[in-house]
Amino acid sequence: MAEQVYWEDVSEGTEMPPLVKNPTTRQLVQYAGSSGDFYEIHYDKDFAQGTGLDGVIIHGALKNAFLGEFATTWMGPQGVLKRLSCQYRGMDQPGSPISAKGSVTKKYEQDGQHLVDCNIWLENQEAQKTTPGSATVALPSRKSPA
Repeated sequence: MAEQVYWEDVSEGTEMPPLVKNPTTRQLVQYAGSSGDFYEIHYDKDFAQGTGLDGVIIHGALKNAFLGEFATTWMGPQGVLKRLSCQYRGMDQPGSPISAKGSVTKKYEQDGQHLVDCNIWLENQEAQKTTPGSATVALPSRKSPA
């Protein structure tokens, strides 16, 4: 079970522990089956190369899901993911690790909730940010009853 992060324990600039993902072509095939996105660039190397790509690439929506996993793992079981967004700025390929990273950019209270905005992203082995994004999470407060 993930450790709980409390609102009082974070501040602007707090770094979120990285999450390393090691996507495989098999995972892309499984994701295609569950999402219904069967575009061949995500599992057929010859087809992908025929379109001018170096090889198979990871689904954008799967990369968004990796960022969602990153944010929800960090916030812990009592946190609530309020908003998640990302942009696809680079292609990632299976067989190469990608790292989810982030930091807290704003901490505030609104409508009785203890909110934290985070700058999050996926980066490849060359430290290139291929999928920048942001998230807002509601964290529990040590001062509020559960």
